[in-house]
Amino acid sequence: MEKFLSFDEIKRALETKEVDCKAIVNYYLKNIETKAHLNAFVEVYTDYALSQAEKVNEKLAIGKAGKLAGMVIGIKDVLCLQGHEINASSKILQGFESQFTATAVQRLINEDAIIIGRLNCDEFGMGSSNENSAHGKVLNAIDEDRVPGGSSGGSAVAVQANLCTVSLGTDTGGSVRQPAAFTGLVGIKPTYSRVSRWGLIAYASSFDTIGVFSRNVPDNALVMEIMAGTDEFDSTASRKPVPAYSELLHFEKRAKVAYLKETIESEALQPEIKANTLKALERLKQEGHQVEEVKFPLLKYTLPTYYILTTAEASSNLSRFDGVKYGYRTPNAHNLESMYKLTRSEGFGEEVKRRIMLGTFVLSASYYDAYFTKAQKVRRLIKEFTEDLLNKYDYIVMPTTPSTAFKFGEHSNDPVAMYLEDLFTVQASVSGVPAISIPNGTDANGLPIGLQIIANSFKEAELYAFANYLTKSEN
Repeated sequence: MEKFLSFDEIKRALETKEVDCKAIVNYYLKNIETKAHLNAFVEVYTDYALSQAEKVNEKLAIGKAGKLAGMVIGIKDVLCLQGHEINASSKILQGFESQFTATAVQRLINEDAIIIGRLNCDEFGMGSSNENSAHGKVLNAIDEDRVPGGSSGGSAVAVQANLCTVSLGTDTGGSVRQPAAFTGLVGIKPTYSRVSRWGLIAYASSFDTIGVFSRNVPDNALVMEIMAGTDEFDSTASRKPVPAYSELLHFEKRAKVAYLKETIESEALQPEIKANTLKALERLKQEGHQVEEVKFPLLKYTLPTYYILTTAEASSNLSRFDGVKYGYRTPNAHNLESMYKLTRSEGFGEEVKRRIMLGTFVLSASYYDAYFTKAQKVRRLIKEFTEDLLNKYDYIVMPTTPSTAFKFGEHSNDPVAMYLEDLFTVQASVSGVPAISIPNGTDANGLPIGLQIIANSFKEAELYAFANYLTKSEN
């Protein structure tokens, strides 16, 4: 069987009866086995996926299959699937089995998508390299000495290495867009509240979003339109209607595009990424679009604002993992207090403990106003500034990351250097607006470069159309 590069190819193969769903699943299962050393999958749902394939085949035979019949999807190890283990790539949740299925995942299943397994990630979504997983690191299939990005590294590599058609990740501060850039994929962070968070293990509740990895924009748009929408189980999910994104990909208008002076002139920006970004902007100018440089003086405050607020929320969210009701419990306790302390000390990894302690510090009585309250005020300023820009311009365009995929261990002993990898992605996260990363060439080492496009809240249809236009003009 030849490599499937798009869902359209799968649908055509099913229509002509070249393959059936079971053959497609077996094809991916074989790839997963062959490329097991990449460590993208934490668990493969072999029997479940083959059983689902049989059911979809039956529906196809009578013409009653859903929109995603034949699409094989991997899900990040923070999304629940009933009856299957989930542990957020953390020792503290080892052995925990989901009691229900996440709304986003269930909606895909309802349209006959086949879930093939759960994917490795940085523990609780905390990391930019996928080196912080209890299941070990994930390897970038382009260069196995380099990181795939994080936290959704397993989700990115699963699509990159052709282990599934598309995958789900989560994006709190760049955890879909950054791995997409490092692996040469399309990756979206939707508007906060566009997709229900029911069934997602929380990292930072006012930032977390569920995003999609794909090889192309149409596949991404199709999955998003099915996942998105209101949910009675999540009061924060928006009630705004969901357009048919996959049917609105035609782009003809002349766009008003802003690019941020501070990103292009950043000392952290790799020269080849700068050159490719400027090349993309110049191409837009030549094609008749209005492209203007704008200043974003708040850029230097986005990263500290993001880390103050997300660590505070993580401290609160992760307090529930204590070894009392489920998950890991230390065998070394001698009383109740030591059980709590040792369980959390032994169960959480170093990066998660660092963020819990930072969050607990900024929430403490002595520092609450100095850090947390002030960060909330700055978040409002960043959000308002970003929205003002997006009222004047259709899109903001910038590099997705300051560098291409770095080598394993390069930033392991320097948390600040690691956090700086999120420099360009956190603006959209702090503001709650949608952003997408698309491939934008490669550097001298053949490593992918990402281009990030940001649109105003709930403008995913316009974002997808412009991204589709850019990927087609690039080709």
